[in-house]
Amino acid sequence: MTSPAVSVQDLYFSWHQDKPILKSCSLTVPQGEFWMLLGANGSGKSTLLKLLAGLLVPQSGVIEVKPPVGFVFQNPDHQLVMPTVGADVAFGLVEENLSAIAVIARVREALDAMNLLDFQRRPIYALSGGQKQRIAIAGAIARRCEVLILDEPTALLDPDAQIELVVQVQNLVKSRGIAALWVTHRLDELDYCDGALLLENGCVVDRGEPLRLKQRLMRED
Repeated sequence: MTSPAVSVQDLYFSWHQDKPILKSCSLTVPQGEFWMLLGANGSGKSTLLKLLAGLLVPQSGVIEVKPPVGFVFQNPDHQLVMPTVGADVAFGLVEENLSAIAVIARVREALDAMNLLDFQRRPIYALSGGQKQRIAIAGAIARRCEVLILDEPTALLDPDAQIELVVQVQNLVKSRGIAALWVTHRLDELDYCDGALLLENGCVVDRGEPLRLKQRLMRED
């Protein structure tokens, strides 16, 4: 049995001592699987993702995430920084000190994986919201990320683009053996994942088969 790609034990995080955002929070995401994180607004989902990505540091608890980690924001405009598609995907490779030939190969491979190879020279401003999210994911692929963390990536997309994105991430997980943790409020997206986690008041209260959690949440509504 392979070790999990993401492992969290007894995580505690608070901005104010009397109001913890996460408490006794534990979870795992297996290598090579696509998991979704559910929970009401204010349950701690976005904070948990930032802790997993190393953007925040917990007060206590243990976080183990297989590096490198790719983080995809809800709004792709917050992370696409270069004027063209190819340049933006290449931007994340700067720290790796690769040759120009290696960078070009990584960029082409990543764009091809997201069916965006023809978009390499296209300006970022000319893309749709769904295309921008796919470019953000391509940046993580180019960096050979082992774990992909996505914070409500379909929140700003129309229904067709929403389904296209979730299917592409599902295929990416299976074809590359990476792990993905995807935050969503859309219960239909649970049809595409391997497992799901339910966060309530900063603690994982349920985990397992997506259909069962989907039915639980539909009954609660």
